Amino acid sequence: MARVYLSLGSNLDPHRYLNAALDELRARFGTIAVSPAYRSRSVGFDGADFVNLAVGLDTELEPIALNDWLHALEDRHGRRRDVPRYSDRTLDVDIVLYDERVIDGPGHLQIPRKELRHAFVLKPLADIAPGARHPVGGQTMAELWAAFPPECEPLTVEPL
Repeated sequence: MARVYLSLGSNLDPHRYLNAALDELRARFGTIAVSPAYRSRSVGFDGADFVNLAVGLDTELEPIALNDWLHALEDRHGRRRDVPRYSDRTLDVDIVLYDERVIDGPGHLQIPRKELRHAFVLKPLADIAPGARHPVGGQTMAELWAAFPPECEPLTVEPL
């Protein structure tokens, strides 16, 4: 079993889609760790605010198979792939960390995710996995968050 950390986000009816995704993740993987949800401005395009959170889970799926399963999850919840990559979305689910692996694979599979440099991915992950280490730099998520200038990318807690 591998320990995996995911980033989930939505800026189109986020409460509906994030809660639905959490339900499906629990049904497939059992007990999961869920961070608080945070509202932040969209990054990379002009759009509505996003609500993001992190999930930790254990899985027997290899990274490509897990990524395929997560893409199917997004698709079941209205994710459109015929629009620009950086645009509004019902559901965005990315593998941020997969054990200690470093991967650059098909289907935008990139572990660790480059978005880990943004508050909307780093803060929720630091909340549920402060001792998890970045597989390249070796810093813990808590150390990375402590060094992050939060005023650059403000977050507010968002009840789900």
